[in-house]
Amino acid sequence: MFILSQLKVLLPLLKLGKAGGAIITMAVSIWAYALRFPWQFAVGFVLLIFVHEMGHVWASKRKGLPVSAPVFIPFLGAMINMKRHPRDAATEAYVAMGGPLVGTLGAVLVLAAAYIWDSGLLYSLAYTGFFLNLINLLPIHPLDGGRIATAVTRWLWLVGLIGGLVVIVYLKSWLFFLIWAMFAYDLYVKYVKNRKGGKPTDIRSVSLTFMVPAEPLIEQGYILPGPEHKRELPFTTYTDLKDETQRVDLFWEGLNFHGTVPMTQQGLIHRAHVTGLERIQKDEGLQLAIHCQVDYSPYVNDKYYEVLPATRWKFGIGYMSLAAALLLLMFGVHELSGISFMGR
Repeated sequence: MFILSQLKVLLPLLKLGKAGGAIITMAVSIWAYALRFPWQFAVGFVLLIFVHEMGHVWASKRKGLPVSAPVFIPFLGAMINMKRHPRDAATEAYVAMGGPLVGTLGAVLVLAAAYIWDSGLLYSLAYTGFFLNLINLLPIHPLDGGRIATAVTRWLWLVGLIGGLVVIVYLKSWLFFLIWAMFAYDLYVKYVKNRKGGKPTDIRSVSLTFMVPAEPLIEQGYILPGPEHKRELPFTTYTDLKDETQRVDLFWEGLNFHGTVPMTQQGLIHRAHVTGLERIQKDEGLQLAIHCQVDYSPYVNDKYYEVLPATRWKFGIGYMSLAAALLLLMFGVHELSGISFMGR
C-alpha cells in the first residue's frame, strides 16, 4: 500500500529508461530491508548487491553480451537479464565470476572504511558483503558458483547438492531450500529422467498472440474460424546469426497468415499449433487474434561444456582462491571488530 501511495513520486523515474527501473527497484528493496534492519544498513546492503550485479554487467560487456539493467527483488537479491546466451561454458563462467569478484572488491573498500573510522555499521556491512559473495560461489544453479562450475567440472554440482543441505541447516532459510530443491530437480531431469531413453519428457511451450486484420479476409470470402478453433500449423525454424536467437516461422495458408515466434532458448521443436482465436473490434477495424503455441524440448549441446584444460585450471584456481579469500576476509572482520557475527 505504501508503494502504491508513492507512485506519483516514482513514476517520473520511468522517464530515465533502463536506469529508472533499476532506481525504482533499488528504492523498494531499501524500503523492504529497512522494515527489518536499520535504514543505514539497508542502504549499504542494497548498494553492495548493486556492485555485485555491476560485476556481471562489466563481464558481459567485455564478452560482447547485451544485458539489461539490474532489477532488485526484496529478500531475493537482484538479477540482470542476458539478451543473448553465452556460446560456451567458459563465457558463462566468465560472466558469473564477474559478480563475486567485483562484489568482493566492493566489500573490501567497505572494510577499509570501517577500519579507518572504526565503524561497527561498516564492519557489519563488510562482513555481510563477504558472506553474500561466498554464498553465491556455492556450485548450485542459478547461483554464480553453479555457472562457474560449468567451466571447471560439472562434478562440482554434486558437491553443491550435498553441501547445499549443510548450508540449509546452518542458515535455516526456506528461500535457500527452494533454490536447492529447484537445482536438485533440474539435475534429476537432466541426468536421470531424460537419460532413460524414449520420448522426451521435458516438454516446454512458448505462446504468442498475433493480430491479423479480419475485414480484408471477409471481403475476399474467407470464413473466419470460431473462438474454439484449434489446428496444427506448418513451421520452419532457424537461428538468427545476428542475435543468436532461434526463431520459428508459422504458416496458415487459409488465412494467408505468417508469424514468427522468438524462442527463449535453443530447442527441438515438436509442433506448432493454434490454441484459440478472438475477434476484437478496434478503431482501425475488426482484428482476428490468433493464439499460437510452440512446444519444444530444450536442446543441450554437449560441445557447450568442452573447455580447454588450461581454461579449466584457470577458472578452478580463481574459483577456489576467491572462496578462500572470502573466508579469510570474514575471519579478518571478526578479528578487527572484536564482534562475533556467527550467531543470529
